[in-house]
Amino acid sequence: MHRKQLTVFSVLLAVYALAIFVTYTFFTDELAASMGVPMPDTGMPDSVLGLVNAGIVLVIYGILGLLGYWFARKLDLPGIFSEAGNWRRWFVIPLLLGLVGGVLLVIGDLLFAPLNGVGRFPHPPFPVSILASLSAGIGEEIVFRGFVFGLWGLLLNWLLKRFNGRIAALWIANGIAALAFGAGHLGTVLVLTGASSLADLSPVLLIEVFLLNGIIGLVAGERYMKDGLVAAAGVHFWTDIVFHVIWGLL
Repeated sequence: MHRKQLTVFSVLLAVYALAIFVTYTFFTDELAASMGVPMPDTGMPDSVLGLVNAGIVLVIYGILGLLGYWFARKLDLPGIFSEAGNWRRWFVIPLLLGLVGGVLLVIGDLLFAPLNGVGRFPHPPFPVSILASLSAGIGEEIVFRGFVFGLWGLLLNWLLKRFNGRIAALWIANGIAALAFGAGHLGTVLVLTGASSLADLSPVLLIEVFLLNGIIGLVAGERYMKDGLVAAAGVHFWTDIVFHVIWGLL
């Protein structure tokens, strides 16, 4: 079981690194245009820049992912995937939840646009949007569900152990990870809006970022608790496919 878990994690990590390599090797101009800022001149060929970023992903996210897997084992959670489940729980349920989540983001984008001071959120150009969805679906889930959720879950479970509060500890950790997930998008918001600090952002915009991302984070966290990192990444990936790829094209 342990070997299968690590094998699947290695595949996820390799796919993430490959997506980063392709993005920085072939789509640096599109990536810079979508962010509205020029890419810094490193003096390196794009292929070398892609290899460097892919290497960074393998090291940093590999360490965070392994720590997250260790946390999951301590918490008696599925870890990378639930061996008690099947392809429906690993693929179909995350797909359906992701489709619903993506539609929710579209509706939220339309509702908040007249109020947030910046309008509708921009999307990476196609096909960068697919690579971005793949990268975020794997990388952000390793960080926020695997590492952040796991760290807080372990700490809170230890604090609440005498009260038999494991379920409460896990859901509090899920909430913390969802908030951290929302906060993780603030840097991008600052770049897109050109704001110099969070104080310059509209309160409505902050509510939008935390509310919409927080909901998706909670859903991904619920899947993580039941079916592991693969299911959480699936929810995230399909949500981004609907929002950034399909809605972005429309």
